[in-house]
Amino acid sequence: MNKGELTKAVAEATGMSQGEAGKAVDAVFETISGAVKGREQVAIAGFGTFLAKTRAARDGRNPATGETIKIAEKTSAAFKPASALK
Repeated sequence: MNKGELTKAVAEATGMSQGEAGKAVDAVFETISGAVKGREQVAIAGFGTFLAKTRAARDGRNPATGETIKIAEKTSAAFKPASALK
């Protein structure tokens, strides 16, 4: 399912127009992404939790030369599904 299909499904389920449903879907995505960028957790009961995870800096290897390189710390978005969703 892509964003357009999700918007159409929301419109059908709620009786909204597709334009209104699209705005609602966009607002939900923007709110979740803004919170995760701010390092907040977004927990939706029965669905799951969106959060920011940080991977520590580490040493890696260049596979072509075998040279050791430094890999910087990185923060990325993660999703932990609720037990009901599993």
